Amino acid sequence: MEEMEEELKCPVCGSFYREPILLPCSHNLCQACARNILVQTPESESPRSRRASGSGASDYDYLDLDKMSLYSEADSGYGSYGGFASAPTTPSQKSPNGVRVFPPAMPPPAAHLSPALAPVPRNSCITCPQCHRSLILDDRGLRGFPKNRVLEGVIDRYQQSKAAALKCQLCEKAPKEATVMCEQCDVFYCDPCRLRCHPPRGPLAKHRLVPPAQGRVSRRLSPRKVSTCTDHELENHSMYCVQCKMPVCYQCLEEGKHSNHEVKALGAMWKLHKSQLSQALNGLSDRAKEAKEFLVQLRNMVQQIQENSVEFEACLVAQCDALIDALNRRKAQLLARVNKEHEHKLKVVRDQISHCTVKLRQTTGLMEYCLEVIKENDPSGFLQISDALIRRVHLTEDQWGKGTLTPRMTTDFDLSLDNSPLLQSIHQLDFVQMKASPPVPATPILQLEECCTHNSSATLSWKQPPLSTVPAEGYILELDDGNGGQFREVYVGKETMCTVDGLHFNSTYNARIKAFNKAGVSQYSKTLVLQTPEVAWFAFDPGSAHSDIIFSNDNLTVTCSSYDDRVVLGKTGFSKGVHYWELTVDRYDNHPDPAFGVARIDVTKDVMLGKDDKAWAMYVDNNRSWFMHNNSHTNRTEGGIAKGATVGVLLDLNRKTLTFFINDEQQGPIAFENVDGLFFPAVSLNRNVQPSMYPWNTCLQEARPGNRNRKLLQREQTY
Repeated sequence: MEEMEEELKCPVCGSFYREPILLPCSHNLCQACARNILVQTPESESPRSRRASGSGASDYDYLDLDKMSLYSEADSGYGSYGGFASAPTTPSQKSPNGVRVFPPAMPPPAAHLSPALAPVPRNSCITCPQCHRSLILDDRGLRGFPKNRVLEGVIDRYQQSKAAALKCQLCEKAPKEATVMCEQCDVFYCDPCRLRCHPPRGPLAKHRLVPPAQGRVSRRLSPRKVSTCTDHELENHSMYCVQCKMPVCYQCLEEGKHSNHEVKALGAMWKLHKSQLSQALNGLSDRAKEAKEFLVQLRNMVQQIQENSVEFEACLVAQCDALIDALNRRKAQLLARVNKEHEHKLKVVRDQISHCTVKLRQTTGLMEYCLEVIKENDPSGFLQISDALIRRVHLTEDQWGKGTLTPRMTTDFDLSLDNSPLLQSIHQLDFVQMKASPPVPATPILQLEECCTHNSSATLSWKQPPLSTVPAEGYILELDDGNGGQFREVYVGKETMCTVDGLHFNSTYNARIKAFNKAGVSQYSKTLVLQTPEVAWFAFDPGSAHSDIIFSNDNLTVTCSSYDDRVVLGKTGFSKGVHYWELTVDRYDNHPDPAFGVARIDVTKDVMLGKDDKAWAMYVDNNRSWFMHNNSHTNRTEGGIAKGATVGVLLDLNRKTLTFFINDEQQGPIAFENVDGLFFPAVSLNRNVQPSMYPWNTCLQEARPGNRNRKLLQREQTY
């Protein structure tokens, strides 16, 4: 109830309403607060002058705000009238609720008069602090406004429901705990406020002060005031004026302005309006419920945004680190190339230095040798070697002149790193979606109360979150394989409900849903865990049966209108586990040979079961039986059926075998092996036989002949 506390507080004083009056605009004010915001209007604006000129059609005349300039646009509050001698301009004050109010422009009423009985100056005007509508009071003053007794009662109940200590009602800031209550003033006081506002002298000395707890009790026990007519104060309301939409007394109907109006009984209209308010509250309650769900969604969005932000930051750091790692790797590769070029240049220069050093040493030796030869004085001996030395000198000189003294390698590195494209890419590195893209749909909500499983089917229902503004173009329903495997899509479309068939029995499936539109897909919904039943309750399927088949006993009993064999299937298919079911022969005439077994959904319906490759069956007469698949007859076995016989079918999909029983005894060996896939119980019959099926399929750990009674008592086991 604390959420409605603001509804119970006066917009002027900010405290709980005290003797609230109801304005024509449907807003409320305390009587004392109403007096505080009264102002006076010029004589030309009085009700009498308006009615004399024919312009006043109601008891209350609303002022022309443009002419009177009552509303101050400068401070968005209320100002007093200016320009009239009767209402000098006074500064406005602010109430605790932030509404500007007028200080009293006239002397306060005598202490022995209540605010309603105190005289109100002529031509007084009051302005609603909430809707800004202004009206001029008539001769009745504030007594012309009805008392809001309902609001008083709500406030009393609210205050009584609060278990906290009673607080002083006159403390301006933090209210202190009340120490007394004045029964005449009906106000709780703390000690400082009592001494200041309720001194024990003068007229107040006769007031009775009681402890707060006793005051609370006296408030509860005080009788509820009866609402009286504002025009005839001694009369109670007895009827309701439909045209004026207000309660009236019988004198209003006889001599007042309501004499020609349509009226109805007050009690009937009270019940009618209560009913209308209740209906309106139902709609508002739905909106409030949606708003609460929307707030939950927003709070979840806050958490999701925080989680996504951390994830996105981590992803961004990882991507930037990957770029830095790639740049470092490329840097190492380029440095390796520079080092290789460096080593190559040094090797070439060092080789040339070594070669030139050797050549220079040889040249220097030759020169020194030639100089020593020139010093010899033996002409004949000199002439013997001079020609050879001259040739060697010229040859050596020629060797030095063929680029030998030119460096084979430059000191500059002929490598230039072109980093401008990379720098440009780094500067252009940005998020792909900088502009606001169309939003994806909100995450759908699975409606748990409408989701269920039945036999091998699961029905799921979902909806968009309340107040979701982004439409969804469709939904994607995903289901796992029942063993905790990967999810796979089982439905894509616009519907909000889907039934999935062909599930395994005694399996746990996980389901989730997401919405999509052109902008993308939403987040997945919360995962819903579905448990398929261990026992399949099924009957024969009229929808897939041959038209000659006749159904009865809630589709548990079948017969045929034809002498030819016709096939009928069970409603439920099996693809996993061990399954056993029984059929009883209710009628058996002229020794027919019905067939019992399993079949695919598309088995041929107008021939004996087992004639095509879509059925595995045992057909039996009154003496013997055969197994048949794809028109191949095998394993003739003695022993047949008669009226009242029971035929059992054991489908073990764990071992991939099919076995038959007659009257709790196994009929022949294992009939078929390597059976795998989706199978439906099946029977073929003609008009001479009538079988009935037990309405369950027992999922077994192990099936043994002779345990029929145990299986019927324990129809459900875990496998």
